[in-house]
Amino acid sequence: MRVLLVGSGGREHALALGLAADPSVERLIAAPGNPGIAGVAELRQVDTADPAAVAGLAVEEGVDLVVIGPEAPLVAGVADAVRAKGVACFGPSAEAARLEGSKAFAKDVMIAAGVPTARAYTCTDEAGTARALDEFGAPYVVKNDGLAAGKGVVVTDDRAAALAHAAECGRVVVEEYLAGPEVSLFVVTDGEAAVPLLPAQDFKRVGDGDAGPNTGGMGAYAPLPWAPPGLVEQVMREVVHPTLAEMRRRGTPFAGLLYVGLAITAAGPRVIEFNARFGDPETQVVLALLESPLGGLLHAAATGTLAAHPPLHWRDGAAVTVVLAAANYPGTPRTGDVITGAERPGVIHAGTRRAADGALLSAGGRVLCGTATGPDLAAARDAAYALVAGVELPGSHHRSDIADAAVRGEVRLPS
Repeated sequence: MRVLLVGSGGREHALALGLAADPSVERLIAAPGNPGIAGVAELRQVDTADPAAVAGLAVEEGVDLVVIGPEAPLVAGVADAVRAKGVACFGPSAEAARLEGSKAFAKDVMIAAGVPTARAYTCTDEAGTARALDEFGAPYVVKNDGLAAGKGVVVTDDRAAALAHAAECGRVVVEEYLAGPEVSLFVVTDGEAAVPLLPAQDFKRVGDGDAGPNTGGMGAYAPLPWAPPGLVEQVMREVVHPTLAEMRRRGTPFAGLLYVGLAITAAGPRVIEFNARFGDPETQVVLALLESPLGGLLHAAATGTLAAHPPLHWRDGAAVTVVLAAANYPGTPRTGDVITGAERPGVIHAGTRRAADGALLSAGGRVLCGTATGPDLAAARDAAYALVAGVELPGSHHRSDIADAAVRGEVRLPS
């Protein structure tokens, strides 16, 4: 099987490693890829937001499967263009990708499907936003209705800051706050059949103890030793299958990766958000534990044969990833700094590039992440931090508490 992987971040490097390890994948092409992905795939240049360009590349390279990593190409309709050329594609249509592209649309689907989620209002002016904030009270949750690279959500006790974020975004969804630990559940689906992967937890705030502004994600771990028994089965029953049924009812079936972001509240799991692709950095830990071939799984979802796919097998133990971010991230990151020590297995490239002289340079906010497995969460955590400690990047920063509460048994479920 010849596979074209679209994207250039840490998620795509993790996907590339998984695809390259699949014996059925005889050729792997990544567009545009990154220096880390170059170690396992051929790189091609393409405008990932140009549906015709990506579809043209797929035909030119004679690939059997296109895997779309980021959300922007999905919302732009790249999957539609690829399928129109007769090439199998893992990723939802532009219409179905609205589950991520519009928070208001996703909320409407949840309500229609009877999915447990937070009460919310869609607001387009300051007066409406103020009324919604006052009804729900603090902590205030304000979400940009459109794509924002994982940084469009503000959760704050500061009403003025919530109003300012709404004014900056224009159209927002204001929700009631859901108290409880968060869970990311990836579900591979062909629109009918659905296969859950391991639940993971990521860390959105930039600083230790969940301090500071939201980021695209500063680390993650899996599995979750504190997760309630039967959590995945409950989410599949109450969230995933009703949502897929509602999307089919609307004539826009969702096929690809449905990311279910959850809060485990005192009343049970509640959906915070849907995404239309693998999450970053959770993909790094989930795929590190997947023993079943990744290419075959994604091809089955892309060709409507997922129901016949064998059950998934998982490695024993745990996985942890820790993100190394550039100076000033999540603000405008400093780029162009020389990186050393990033050649070891387990160092995932997220925002890097090669200089003309071959030096590895920073090229984004989240630059690298150390991803490691171990017989238990503590061992995986130690190994991940050892990887990060071996990387030199001037001005970089990372959280020191990824998975720490879980290792200590201090994650508490609301009663």
